[in-house]
Amino acid sequence: MGLSVTTGQPRVLLAAARKLYRRAMIVDGNLAPCLDDVIPQPSATLTLHQDSGLTAIKITIGGAEGTFESTLEDIAFYLRVMEPHSDVFMQIRCVNDFAVAKRKRRLGLIFSFEGIEMMEGKIERIQLFRDFGVRVMQLSYNTTSPFGAGVLTSPLSGLTALGAQAVEEMHTSGIAIDLSHSNRQTTFDVIDRSKRPVLMTHAGCAAVHMHPRNKTDDELRAVAATGGVVGIYMLPYLTAAPRQPTLDDYLAHMCHALKVCGEDHVGIGSDTTLNGFDPSPENMARFNQGVAYRKAKGIGAPEEDRPILVEGLNTSRRCEVIADALLARGYPIRITEKVLGANFIRTFTDVWGS
Repeated sequence: MGLSVTTGQPRVLLAAARKLYRRAMIVDGNLAPCLDDVIPQPSATLTLHQDSGLTAIKITIGGAEGTFESTLEDIAFYLRVMEPHSDVFMQIRCVNDFAVAKRKRRLGLIFSFEGIEMMEGKIERIQLFRDFGVRVMQLSYNTTSPFGAGVLTSPLSGLTALGAQAVEEMHTSGIAIDLSHSNRQTTFDVIDRSKRPVLMTHAGCAAVHMHPRNKTDDELRAVAATGGVVGIYMLPYLTAAPRQPTLDDYLAHMCHALKVCGEDHVGIGSDTTLNGFDPSPENMARFNQGVAYRKAKGIGAPEEDRPILVEGLNTSRRCEVIADALLARGYPIRITEKVLGANFIRTFTDVWGS
């Protein structure tokens, strides 16, 4: 790719940020764990997750290309991983589990779908997957699904009749609806039908940088008006190509979202891997292959050929750095704690029930 990525020196954190990070419940709205395809997991892998200081992360189990059978296999894999490592991982199935994860120093995993094509038109499967612990679902990924339209599709396409049925079933089942990859029309169609708060677990702000995956102010306000949360991601779309985004760029999106949505409706949704992005030549070769595959399939977003990292936040304790940066900019502990996880937990309580 020919891009220069610098990680810089570790930030010297304020004592208040370190104290808050230890005390608060930290929830990342979209983050991939760094699990090996072996059971049991290597000790270094377990230590990485425990030392992250995270209380819970929403992980993507199934997506647009998953079948019913492959999605069940993915769920089974995570359940098998957690079983021998119950001192490190736990599944988040109810709101009380967040406090358990924090108290027992476990990493809670919130199962989610980025697209529900694995339902194969059978709405009743939403309840089935809820029984397996899936708690957040999107109607589509970047392209069109039988349920709604993604950000790379026509702005005139919106929620389908089948999608409207799915929204109703998600409300009945206590599934949080995620609009991160939904296009504008689908977003407002869902919100118009919504009986509960909706989420954008990982997105950016179009007013800061225009990009199909970044949301306009009226979309952000509409999510906030439902009582939901917008998680700010760490994708390269925070800035125009070819510049790699920095912590200051990330904060520009975060602070804009706080201004537009209000302090109760913004969180962190990194949309990267827990251990950070590896810019080594070997990993960049694999990354470029993935970008080429996504482009060929028509699911890749513009400008996604830059590394998935924000300089200054490429660490497993990225949320601690964000806490420090917000406090340094004058945000009070009250607001910072909401951004770190309290807002997501409140919304999950409203959707899942207590």
